Amino acid sequence: MNGDTRTKPILLIADPDRAIVQELATALEQEGVAVSGASDGAQGLLQAGALQPDVVLVSATLPVIDAVEFVRAVRLARPVPVLIGVGEGHAEQAVRALGAGAAACVARPYRVPELLPFVQAASPESRKLLTVGGVELDVNAYQVRVDGQAVHLPLREFELLQYLMRNADRTVTREQIMRHVWHAAANTSTNTIAVHVKRLRARLGDEDDQLIQTVRGVGYRLVTPTSSARSA
Repeated sequence: MNGDTRTKPILLIADPDRAIVQELATALEQEGVAVSGASDGAQGLLQAGALQPDVVLVSATLPVIDAVEFVRAVRLARPVPVLIGVGEGHAEQAVRALGAGAAACVARPYRVPELLPFVQAASPESRKLLTVGGVELDVNAYQVRVDGQAVHLPLREFELLQYLMRNADRTVTREQIMRHVWHAAANTSTNTIAVHVKRLRARLGDEDDQLIQTVRGVGYRLVTPTSSARSA
């Protein structure tokens, strides 16, 4: 699979507990992440070679091929970040896996807000120039242009615009915005989000709210010009 043609980041989960894998996959797929699961290290290595995932999540207690050997094999094949799922009593396996090249440890059972930043940071999409209509956003350079003119955005508004552009033509809920832009700050008020959206619209020249539309009672949607024309 060519990473330049992907529309979603890919996460491979190697974990013997199928119920945990299925629950996590369902939650992450709602966040725009493609998930594949393997129940042991041998299956996991086969899928890692076939899928070329952006991130690999492996249980510290992986059977057939253990987590340490799994990490070594994956890291030898390609420089993909490998996360170790650590539960109670797994500290020794986690330390050995980190020594073999794992990027970080995460708590098992897994939590979506803890995993998402790793997946988003490693995704091929995170390195692309985003373009919607006349708006261009360069992630690495932290630059935004509207119809070719540079527009300065404070960091929070930049992150908000980036999230909306990555989900162009899809409605994102206020809860999703809280997680992705305010980094799981559950106490962020809907008024705070509304204020930032208002400021962002003003900086982008979106005076009639046609670029960033409010979906009442749900959240917001950034629309491409072609989509806007079809709905008119």
